[in-house]
This record gives sequence, structure tokens and C-alpha cells, in this order.
Amino acid sequence: METISIILLFITFFGLLAYGVPVAYSIGISTTLTLLLNIAFMPAITTACQRMTTGIDNFALLAIPFFILAGEVMNRGGIANRLIAFAKSLIGSLPGGMLYVNTLAAMLFGAISGSAIAAASAIGSTLTEKMAKDGYPRDFSAAVNITSSTTGLLIPPSNVFIIFALASGGTASVAALFIAGYIPGLLVGASIMFMIYLYGKRKGLPMGERVSMKQLFIDFKSAILSLSLLFIVVGGIVGGIFTATEAAAIAVVYAVILGFVNRELKLKDFKSILLTSAKTTAIVMFLICTSMAMSWLFSFESIPQMFTDFLIESVKNPFLVLLVINITLLVVGTFMDMTPAVLIFTPIFLPVVMALGMHPVQFGMVMVLNLCIGICTPPVGTLLFVGSGVAKVPVTKVIKKLMPILGVMTIVLLIITYVPAISLWLPRFFGLIE
Repeated sequence: METISIILLFITFFGLLAYGVPVAYSIGISTTLTLLLNIAFMPAITTACQRMTTGIDNFALLAIPFFILAGEVMNRGGIANRLIAFAKSLIGSLPGGMLYVNTLAAMLFGAISGSAIAAASAIGSTLTEKMAKDGYPRDFSAAVNITSSTTGLLIPPSNVFIIFALASGGTASVAALFIAGYIPGLLVGASIMFMIYLYGKRKGLPMGERVSMKQLFIDFKSAILSLSLLFIVVGGIVGGIFTATEAAAIAVVYAVILGFVNRELKLKDFKSILLTSAKTTAIVMFLICTSMAMSWLFSFESIPQMFTDFLIESVKNPFLVLLVINITLLVVGTFMDMTPAVLIFTPIFLPVVMALGMHPVQFGMVMVLNLCIGICTPPVGTLLFVGSGVAKVPVTKVIKKLMPILGVMTIVLLIITYVPAISLWLPRFFGLIE
């Protein structure tokens, strides 16, 4: 019966996805149908509903709507323009300087807002037209904007790390995941800048204007209030001053105050800010509801244990096991949103990697970077379509320029997979893990 249940679960889930049914509905329907194999109709419906509601009965999840609201406030509060000005003063004079500016600004804005899509929209819409006038190819500019925006999902604060902490069953803390994300995030940013250097050298991209130290100081002073949010949120969590949820609430208050200080946020803006944030929160929470029900079904059917035994026994080499997991997650990331992917596949793969001696925090970095690459690739590729739309370039043209950058991101992924210190050094330094 277990084998039949597993086959039904995956066939219905992937079949519904292929038919174009939204991910959350595909998860909920396939979970309920599988439950009907084991128990009667009404108990199956009751169990599915119960698992959905208890799945989000978690205090840590309150951080997600707060961080979503904070990101939306920041997006409207003029933070992107200040970060772009600072990045331009810092590195804009290099050959192909505006592409470096795009990368650094996306890293900073993505980290502050916690949203890759917000970073791609805000930074791309501000810089793309200017870069096009200065002679930068739109397709390569879009590729840089898309890939650099993913760094905000690795550099804290990041909603996806909160979701991973929940899915890991407490084996990885939010604080440890947050602090661990810095080095992988910076490595991804550096790899994108390396590709910009190679492309700029080959194509002879224009150099930006060199600015004075006085202007650099002015732009830094303008951006410092925005950048300080990172230190307040992450420093407070790591220092044990407040929890991730409390930090998210503080981020909202700080973002609102900063928006008024910058004189770019008006009271009339709050209606649309709250409405957009509520819609985004509803979508995310519904995904979490159904995904938690499916995760419970995995445990009920002993799928994680069966998968662990199968992988370890059939693929004897730990190196190859990790490679298989990476390939699987890369494929998953191409057609599934990040939230359900983390909630569904963490319970399956985490026992496997822990049996091989990998720390849960390191696996969190591996999983998130895999899925970051996934949201840049078709057929789903949310970030790909947002970035192409902002740059006004056909997706097919962007993909050609995107592939080499995704290639170096994959190399960084393999380094993070096989070199634990990259993910674990900072959490150990701060005493967050043993």
C-alpha cells in the first residue's frame, strides 16, 4: 500500500503541474487523493484540513508577513535610488561599471528587502534605460540584473531561510542560517562580477565617471540609514536581543520611519502597500499550508527514510549522492516556486545528507542556491520573466546571455556543497552551531 500511495502522490502532483494547475492546488489535491487510499472520505478531508492549519500554527512564520510588508515599504520609500547612487560612486568608474553597480545595488537591496523579485524590479527599472543609452546591451544587462537579484535570498534577512528552518524540524536555527548566508551570497555576487569583467573586456564596455571622495562620502551618508537595517535585524537576532519575528516587526517600523525621513513615502501610499503585502502573504501562506500537509504525509508514509536507504544503498559514493541531490534540486527549481520546493524536498533530502555527515545549515545554503538558479531558468523562472519584462527584451535573447552566468553560479554551488567551511565558519565563529 505504501508503494501505491507514493506512486499516486507523485503522479497526481506532477501531472497536475504539467496540466497547468497552480502549485498550491496541485499539492493539496495530490495529498488529499493519497490520503483517500488509506482512510475513509471524511477523515481524509478532515486530516488534510487539520494538517494545513496546524502546519502554519508556528510563531516563527509571523516573520514572513512582516518581512514582506517591510520589503514593500522599502520598495516605495526610495531606498533603491540611494543604494544605486552609493554603488555607482563606489565602483561605477570601472569598465562596464554600470553592470557592477547593478550587481552591488541588487545585492544590497535584495538583502535589505529580502525579495529577489523586488530587487530585480526596483534596480532593473531604475538602471536599464540609462545603461541602454550608454551602450550596454539590453540582453546582458537583463541577465546580470536577474542573477544578481538572487543574492538577496542568500544574504540575510531572507524569508526562505525562515521556511527552511521550519521544514528542517528545528535542526537548523534561523540565526545560524542568517549568519551562514553571507559568504555564499558574496561568493555568488563575486562570480557574477567576474563574468561582467570577462564580458566587458571582450566587448569594450564603456567606463563610468570617476567621482570624488567627497561625493562618495555624500552618497554613503545617504545610504547608511538603509544599510544599517541589515546590522539591526541580523545583529539583533544573532546577539539574542530579539527573535526573527520580532526583528521582522522592527524592520517594518524602521522602514516606515526611513520612508518618511527620506520624504519619499506618503500616507496615501499605505493603502496599496498593505493591499499588495496582504496578497503576497496570502499566496505564500497558502503554499505553506498545503506543503506542510504534504510534508506530514511524507512522514506518515515513511518516504524520507525509504529515500535515504535507497540513495545510500544504491549510490555508494557520498560525493555522487550529493551530486544526484543537487541535480534533482536544480531540475525541481526550474518548474516549482521556492517556498513549496523547500517545504516538500527538505524532509526528503535532509535525512540523506545528515546520514552522510552534512550539517543542516550547510544543506540550507545548498538548497537555497539550487533554487535561486531555478528561479532564473524556464519554464517557470519567475525572476527570468520579471527581469526580461523590466528590460523589455524577449526571454529567448536573455537566456543566451544568462547561461554562462548560471554556469559560474553552479560552480559556486558545487564549492559550497563540498567545502563545509564556507557555510559553517561564520555560525561557528559566533557560537550558533557546534
